[in-house]
Amino acid sequence: MSDEIKKLEPKEVWKNFYALTRIPRPSKHEDKIQQFMLEFGDELGLDTRRDHVGNIIISKPATAGMEDRKGIILQAHLDMVPQKNTATQHDFEKDPISTFIDGEWVRAKGTTLGSDNGIGVAAIMTVLASKDLPHGQIEALLTCDEETGMTGAEGLKPGVLKGDILLNLDSEDEGELYIGCAGGVDVSADLPYKQVEVPPFYVPYRISLTGLRGGHSGLDINLGRGNANKILARLLSEVAGKTGARMAHFEGGNLRNAIPREAFATVVVPESKKEEFKQVVTDFEENAKLMFQDADPGLMISANATKMPGHIIEENVQARFYSALEALPNGMISMIKDVDDVVETSTNLAIVKSKDGNIFIACLLRSSVDKSKMDLSDQMSKILKDAGAKTEISGAYPGWKPNFDSPILETMKEVYRVKFGKTPEVKVIHAGLECGILGSNYPNWDMISFGPTIRHPHSPDEKVNIASVGLFWEFLAETLKHCPK
Repeated sequence: MSDEIKKLEPKEVWKNFYALTRIPRPSKHEDKIQQFMLEFGDELGLDTRRDHVGNIIISKPATAGMEDRKGIILQAHLDMVPQKNTATQHDFEKDPISTFIDGEWVRAKGTTLGSDNGIGVAAIMTVLASKDLPHGQIEALLTCDEETGMTGAEGLKPGVLKGDILLNLDSEDEGELYIGCAGGVDVSADLPYKQVEVPPFYVPYRISLTGLRGGHSGLDINLGRGNANKILARLLSEVAGKTGARMAHFEGGNLRNAIPREAFATVVVPESKKEEFKQVVTDFEENAKLMFQDADPGLMISANATKMPGHIIEENVQARFYSALEALPNGMISMIKDVDDVVETSTNLAIVKSKDGNIFIACLLRSSVDKSKMDLSDQMSKILKDAGAKTEISGAYPGWKPNFDSPILETMKEVYRVKFGKTPEVKVIHAGLECGILGSNYPNWDMISFGPTIRHPHSPDEKVNIASVGLFWEFLAETLKHCPK
């Protein structure tokens, strides 16, 4: 059923998106999609190259009569977030994405769809291949590894691109123009522990927390959704206090920019306390379901007998670990003053994994205010250090300061008003668009970000609105026709 999307309008955009779904392209594993884009540009006879970090750059001359227009860089990222439901069998490094039409939406079967940022890439491919679309000089910048480090944007050298206007095609609400974004920073920690023997007369259980919606750790962070790592840590602390349960293993989340949807732990419980343990888990699940009944109605917690682990984590580290996870700030921290419904600062407890005498913890912080971002990272680092962990603050990248006097903004507002009979909304986004990084090396660029309507990116519920793709494409084409001189 995947190829049904090729029949949707606009056909060329959907045909190109379908081609992208056939090519595995998770972050850090982008060789196949990079080669595909190199061949795509070469087949069109366009100047096509891959830079030293893996960005693909394709240049197309202006069409006749448009040579005097400002050069435009069309920018999108090649990689996608590899998330799937537990029951879904899928290898993101080998398998194509299986898509289907669900009413007004296109979705994937049990995995992320890759419309973030595949629709943007498909639109750029359509511009490059078009023989009748008027436009000035075009440079396509297809960056690598956006989702796990913005490696492509960070590595782009100054002076490589000649255009004056950057159109970033990586926003997720049609009819909205984004002129600013949050910066980010990673806080990670390693908490060492001794592996000790399981006491006698203990029985093992595997606790599973599933059914959360997860989502984008920026766009969805203010929706009140549960963080699987935070919830499970609270449960483990409670069962330890009431039954003396000891932890052998913890694993939750696998992507720094996705709200963790699932978390699992192996514990051992005194045999005399196993019924009390089961009741604590049942009561906790009932309370959690009430707490998240609106934001995460699918929440489920189970505790099932399992194989006896070879060791458990020493008790004092276990206690410090629970306390640290409960103390770490998580979710929306503050909102931007005088701007409706835009988060200023947030943090996501993204990954927690224990293995071979070490517990690894990773958080992604976002803020449109650099000082707030770094103050929060220092606070979180101190909590983790106090728990005995070795911490690292890394990967800081800048936000994108809004320019409300942007010439391309005025052009696009007028183009949209004439084309669709209404004025687009102008917004700032609480996500790490590449514009902030790219603009630091190309301060002359006039930048706008826009795109079709995408919901639940970074989760298997990801979907893109079919009609919005058509509107997005029409707007892009019309903008290129009216690019200023």
